Amino acid sequence: MGTKLSVSLEGALSPETAPRTDRPSTFDPQAGFERPRKERVMKATWEEMEQFRLKPGQRDYCAHHLIDLMKCQTKNAPFAGHACDDQRGAWDKCEYEDHLMRIKEYERER
Repeated sequence: MGTKLSVSLEGALSPETAPRTDRPSTFDPQAGFERPRKERVMKATWEEMEQFRLKPGQRDYCAHHLIDLMKCQTKNAPFAGHACDDQRGAWDKCEYEDHLMRIKEYERER
C-alpha cells in the first residue's frame, strides 16, 4: 500500500534517479542472468476477461487464476467458501509473486 506513495514521492522529489514506470526499461533485462529469462505471456484471452467482466486492475498475468476462481465460485454457489480454497490460494500466490517481480524490476531500473 505504501509502495505506490513512496514511488510517486520519489519521482517528484528526485526525478533524475526515479525510474519511469510508464516506459520500457533502459537496461538490458537479460543482464546478470546466466540463461535468458522467459518472456511472460498472458494465459487468459481478452474474450475470457470480457466474459467474466474483469476490471482493468484484474487483467494482469494472474487473470487465468482469477477466472478459475470465479468459475469455481459460480459452480459451488452459495457454499463456495471452502470449496474454492485451492483456486484462491493459486491466485493469491500468483499476485504475490507478480508484485515481488515488479518491485525487483523497479529496483533493477533504479
